[in-house]
Amino acid sequence: MLSQASHNFAKGLFVTGLLLIGFGFLVFVLRDLFALLAAGLFILAGVGCGATAIKIWWSQRRIDKAMQHGEQRYRDNVRIHIEDHD
Repeated sequence: MLSQASHNFAKGLFVTGLLLIGFGFLVFVLRDLFALLAAGLFILAGVGCGATAIKIWWSQRRIDKAMQHGEQRYRDNVRIHIEDHD
């Protein structure tokens, strides 16, 4: 049983090694393409972070304006029921 497990582990490790060598070779040959893909990924992540930051800033600004004008940000007809469960 131990021999079979080590045999399967060796096969998996060999396949992983071959995949890493192939991927490294592709990166070496197509470095411009991978650099372009990485740059695009960073740009998309930056745009997403910026959009989220603007949404948070805008929401906080609306809340601040509402608080200055004395508006209530809760409903008058909502009641919280608390029951004691022993």
